[in-house]
Amino acid sequence: MPQLDYHTFAPQLVWLAITFVVLYVLMSRLALPKVRGAIEGRRRHLDGDLGRAAALKEEAEAALAAYQKTLAEARASAQETLRQTGERLAAEAAERQRQLAATLAERIAAGKEQALGEIRGIAAEVGGAIVEKLTGAAPNAQAMTNAVARALNGRAA
Repeated sequence: MPQLDYHTFAPQLVWLAITFVVLYVLMSRLALPKVRGAIEGRRRHLDGDLGRAAALKEEAEAALAAYQKTLAEARASAQETLRQTGERLAAEAAERQRQLAATLAERIAAGKEQALGEIRGIAAEVGGAIVEKLTGAAPNAQAMTNAVARALNGRAA
């Protein structure tokens, strides 16, 4: 094998050095600038992507803050509407209750007045029947009515 012949080591080393220098020069002048350009292009592309990502993140955070603010305002508005509606319904219920109490008081007063009127008539009839049983003569109906009215007015006073 010629590579292992020690008489040809010196020329092989010279050609190795020349080939190495030529390949080094070719790589440093032609291939490495292209590789460096590709790396710089990727770095710029990544920096641009990172910049866009940061901008989108800020926009998303701003949108989230606006959403949360709108949500808080909507909740506050709903609470206010609920409070106002509750107050309005309570006021309406109180007014209905007052009207019902007034109507009931009027009906009770009218029923009481009617009952008292009927009691006066019944008392006059019962009193007339008692007087008739005791005396044997029927008393005057107007006199009995007046006597019952005087007796009821005397007690009320």
